[in-house]
Amino acid sequence: MSEDDSTSLTDNAPAYSVSELAFALKRTLEDAYGFVRLRGELSKVTHHSNGHVYLTLKDDKAAIDGVVWRGSVSRLQVRPDQGLEVIVTGKITTYPASSKYQIVIETMEPAGVGALLAQLEKLKAKLDAEGLFDQDRKKPIPTLPGVIGVITSPTGAVIRDILHRIRDRWPAHVLVWPVVVQGEAAPGQIIAALAGFHAFAVRPDVIIIARGGGSVEDLWGFNDEALARAVAASEIPIISAVGHETDTTLIDFVSDRRAPTPTAAAEMATPVQSELRAGVMGAAQRLERAGGRIIEDRRQRLTASARGLPRREDLLALPTQRLDLAAGRLGAGLSRNVAVHEQAFARISSPLKPGLLQRHAVIEADKLARITARMAPAVRRTLATADERLSSLDKLLRSLSPDGPLERGFARVRHANGSLARSARELSNGEAVELVFADGRRGAVVDGVRPVKAKLAGSDQGSLF
Repeated sequence: MSEDDSTSLTDNAPAYSVSELAFALKRTLEDAYGFVRLRGELSKVTHHSNGHVYLTLKDDKAAIDGVVWRGSVSRLQVRPDQGLEVIVTGKITTYPASSKYQIVIETMEPAGVGALLAQLEKLKAKLDAEGLFDQDRKKPIPTLPGVIGVITSPTGAVIRDILHRIRDRWPAHVLVWPVVVQGEAAPGQIIAALAGFHAFAVRPDVIIIARGGGSVEDLWGFNDEALARAVAASEIPIISAVGHETDTTLIDFVSDRRAPTPTAAAEMATPVQSELRAGVMGAAQRLERAGGRIIEDRRQRLTASARGLPRREDLLALPTQRLDLAAGRLGAGLSRNVAVHEQAFARISSPLKPGLLQRHAVIEADKLARITARMAPAVRRTLATADERLSSLDKLLRSLSPDGPLERGFARVRHANGSLARSARELSNGEAVELVFADGRRGAVVDGVRPVKAKLAGSDQGSLF
């Protein structure tokens, strides 16, 4: 091809806009790398306030930006953290505004046991700093539980071993809350089971969270931060029995007791009934023997004390003798007392002769007569004075009587309502009045003017004027 032909072809090729080229490259990458699986170390991890996570995946030679959208964050097996080695899956895409390519992450899992343990150590340090591992916040396991809650898988040897062990040791009522004990759904179901037990009207006295042994990955659900916080916040004592004796999970540190095996958890939660019965019987026997020894000791002490006391007959002999002597002297003493009082009465009554009494009566009668003679004139003078005062008051009453002037020809004037007219100014022309005389009453009209149909109150008599 000649230079002229090349120039002609370039001039005829269509020109892309920048956005057209950017979005064409975006579609090409997404079509070619719609699903990729990458392994690398996390760096520049940023948890945005809107819930998205922005990060960078790197190895010793290259790095690629990544983003986890908010809807996918809750489904990740591990929490994105700085320095954590992970395996992610997603699709490659571009960000046209800055001509960069990135991976949109949909799943994330640790790249190995070492990464899981490193993440676990960081989480343990965080919860320990908050005081969730402190011994003083752990609740005691009840000695005699009536209801035991068990959170575990409904199938397998774990639940059978727990039920069998509890049945052999203690007659408690067992409530089993079935959950999955492995995988992403395990923490959420166990948290829901704890909330369910707390919502019961009659709560269990103790809760056992149990699972059989397994690898670190199998037991990883029990290292969930939300589950650990739910166990720590439980108001019911919790015994964790996850894995074998050498296995340790995060809930072992926050639970109230850790059991090496599920069977050991059942033993921690329950006493042995036969041992309790034997202990009670032994205590009862010891109590009976101790009571017998105390009674016998008190009996011996009482007997020893009684030996030092005199006999009852000796104690009562002297008082009895004094009583007999007093009783013997009582009759003679009473007789002498009667004789003394009889003599005193005789001395007092001897002057009281009939003649003396008659002379005394004559003297008193004479005194009464003289007093009566002096009182008669005084009584008559008092009565005469009172009569004179009464006559004077009667004359004064007659002179002040309002009816006295009526006898001398005067009359009283009353208004129609019966009130007394005291002056001429109180009367108006044409007013009906009543004239009261000594021998009767008459109606009248002032100044001779009588209103039409005017009548005196309480009278049918017409006016005289």
